[in-house]
Amino acid sequence: MAHGLAIVGYGKMGKLIESLAPEYDFEVRLKLDVDNNANFEGITAENFRGIDAAIEFSVPSAVAENVRRISGLGVNLVVGATGWLDHIEEVKKTIEQAGTGLVWSPNFSVGMQAFFRIVAEAAKLMKDEKLYEAWGWEIHHSAKKDAPSGTLLKIVERMQEAGYTRKIDVAANRAGAVPGWHEIGFDSAADTITLRHQARSREGFARGALQAAQWVIGKKGFFEFGEILFR
Repeated sequence: MAHGLAIVGYGKMGKLIESLAPEYDFEVRLKLDVDNNANFEGITAENFRGIDAAIEFSVPSAVAENVRRISGLGVNLVVGATGWLDHIEEVKKTIEQAGTGLVWSPNFSVGMQAFFRIVAEAAKLMKDEKLYEAWGWEIHHSAKKDAPSGTLLKIVERMQEAGYTRKIDVAANRAGAVPGWHEIGFDSAADTITLRHQARSREGFARGALQAAQWVIGKKGFFEFGEILFR
């Protein structure tokens, strides 16, 4: 029997997740958006009966309260919304108190998770090469609200964690319908190294979120997507 899935935030990503859900043994039994959850009124015990996991792709301002209410019903979550990380400690505490499970990421593309590790290794190799300067750049569709994105900020964070302490010049563009390109480079007078991840569609994000939803069922704790991959 398929697992019950709730989609919180039924925009383009929510609709794509719904279309792919059967491939991951999920049946979408609840869809919440601004029409039926503007004031969180859709998060009730009755609505979430038979729900094994919820995928949250709503707006940043709603994430913390959606998580508080859904986890309070004993339902585990995947959070793919971005721009909410100012509340990450609050959300982590909520999950700990509820005794539920949550997987989050600024980017649910499996390819991007590999890219994080590749960039970190490059930063480690270049951290003491003072003739090289580094940059980070991205472009996303014009409807994306946060700039730089959580993904680019995570890339820079991974470089710093790898020991690259010099300046990383960061730029972000928003235009058209680009699903997301991210580029890291190291440049010197002698040569240039460029690393790029280019998403061709939102499908990779949706599949990663569904993969995380499969994994989080029955788990307890607060996890980042990268922690549960490549084991």
